[in-house]
Amino acid sequence: MAFRVIPLVDQRRDAPLPAPRDEEGVRAGLLQDRLGRPLTDLRISVTDRCNFRCSYCMPKEVFDKNHVYLPHSALLSFEEITRLARVFVDQGVRKIRLTGGEPLLRKNIEHLIEQLAALRTPDGSPLDLTLTTNGSLLARKAHALRAAGLQRVTVSLDALDDAVFRRMNDMDFPVADVLAGIDAAREAGLGPIKVNMVVKRGTNEQEILPMARHFRERHGGDVVLRFIEYMDVGATNGWRMDEVMPSADVVAHIAAELPLLPLEASAPGETAQRWAYADGRGEIGVISSVTQAFCRDCSRLRLSTEGRVYLCLFASQGHDLRQLLRGGADDEALARTVRSIWTQRGDRYSELRARRPADEVDGGPAPRRVEMSYIGG
Repeated sequence: MAFRVIPLVDQRRDAPLPAPRDEEGVRAGLLQDRLGRPLTDLRISVTDRCNFRCSYCMPKEVFDKNHVYLPHSALLSFEEITRLARVFVDQGVRKIRLTGGEPLLRKNIEHLIEQLAALRTPDGSPLDLTLTTNGSLLARKAHALRAAGLQRVTVSLDALDDAVFRRMNDMDFPVADVLAGIDAAREAGLGPIKVNMVVKRGTNEQEILPMARHFRERHGGDVVLRFIEYMDVGATNGWRMDEVMPSADVVAHIAAELPLLPLEASAPGETAQRWAYADGRGEIGVISSVTQAFCRDCSRLRLSTEGRVYLCLFASQGHDLRQLLRGGADDEALARTVRSIWTQRGDRYSELRARRPADEVDGGPAPRRVEMSYIGG
């Protein structure tokens, strides 16, 4: 029997914090990076733990029973997360998404949601507050999350067939429990709900149409199904280009049975291309970071569970804000550092990857990159 050996090294390296600076025109609420991209979205990882072992994110052969997670003392407290979020909101952030790992594993997550829901933008507007989950705990938590102030949820679900789903989550978790969680979230008012399906050729492409039919028939416009190209995140998922099913193929596959019409983006910097069913019974989306890079519109920043800022999902280094936070820095010092980090940003990994020859992209050694389970998707 052949075994695939994947060395796991600590990818959570720190880039030096840039010297705080306040250049003319760079002030609260008007941040742009070197490519003219504004800072509007903050994704906050609240835990590096997950109860699934999906091969494209936390493969069991790497994240096994001996894997060492971050100690609780290393994690940002809810108060520290809220303080940093407030600083980011003052710099232009209008949307916060909680991620993991699996965020619902973080004890008393509802308390953090209450704190974040109380934040306001400089003009007094509430934030768009949402959360991404694998759905395993959603049925029991949906109403409490909504009561705490969460507005929407995105649920990861890669197959409707129970056997395929159990193989993909690699923890023998039944698909029925995730579907019950989606029903509970809809009942609680956490919508519109998005369901994300990572499509991996040779593994679950046969589930595309069953997923589309199910959510169209059962939920209509209340649930938006989105298909995500299998991405080369981190260094442990054994990514290969021939396992990527291009979004264009997904759209063509669905449209052959369920006619589709293109829709305009619902917001600047939206990651998904939208398609409506021609008969008006809802819509789908496709996220094409491999075949159609959208780096030029990326307005997202990621905060890890221990306080590192990452400027790209494919980043190799983060900027450690926890040392400032716990070292006595005041809010203005934190804000100046955030401004310096963002205004010096020039990341566009997917765009540059798309320009490389195929033989350089596929099959080579994985570069040093942070794992998706550490900073969320």
